[in-house]
Amino acid sequence: EVMACTCVCGGTVGAILTCPLEVVKTRLQSSSITLYISEVQLSTVNGGSVARVAPPGPLHCLKAIYFAAYSTAKEKLNGVLEPDSTQVHMVSAGMAGFTAITATNPIWLIKTRLQLDSRNRGERRMSAFECMRRVYQMDGLRGFYRGMSASYAGISETVIHFVIYESIKRKLLESKAHASMDEEDESVKDASDFVGMMLAAATSKTCATSIAYPHEVVRTRLREEGTRYRSFFHTLITVPREEGYRALYRGLTTHLVRQIPNTAIMMCTYEVVVYLLGR
Repeated sequence: EVMACTCVCGGTVGAILTCPLEVVKTRLQSSSITLYISEVQLSTVNGGSVARVAPPGPLHCLKAIYFAAYSTAKEKLNGVLEPDSTQVHMVSAGMAGFTAITATNPIWLIKTRLQLDSRNRGERRMSAFECMRRVYQMDGLRGFYRGMSASYAGISETVIHFVIYESIKRKLLESKAHASMDEEDESVKDASDFVGMMLAAATSKTCATSIAYPHEVVRTRLREEGTRYRSFFHTLITVPREEGYRALYRGLTTHLVRQIPNTAIMMCTYEVVVYLLGR
């Protein structure tokens, strides 16, 4: 519990600092792009303008579900499969992703709808409760699980990320062990070790996100209010056919700028807590 809560603190700090980039990314992924620059409002296909979105609140603590599921699965699988093997990391990441997506999809759907809510300046923004009511009135309970198929497809990103991350981390630990053969205690970590893990996290996340990014665009399109897209594969085929394949990577740069430092902070926090609890 302490480990999960501490990891969430790191994730929450990163999320708050990068929240504006998250809004920009979601807007770019949307089928009707809207930008607000300084005092200038640019009309879009639907004629809306960007509303300011509040920073992330306590709901970001739900990220604890992912780390708790990953740690638990990894611990159990280490007793069944070869400890800390690629298979363990892949299955653990997949199970953690599936658990977190299933539990939190309604939360992220509401977040996406609020980020895409277009109101003129001075107009009252739609609240989370109003958004929930509208979703239920239009689509019932099923409406809260729109885009979940795309999120399940996005588990591939999580798996790729953790496999690359654990591989780089293992190489770093082996390199340190080889360099410190004459020292008494090889298990002691210093600041450089955690900097290395941050760089490993940044590298693995960049690779994974670049490969699996189209699912992000598909998910946003499926979660739009009044969306005309019916399913994951229908969206995946329709978007490039109508807008070109580049549309599947719309917002990627903004997403990377947000995700890389956020992931580095979160993974470093996770490793620090694991290290401190294991001493």
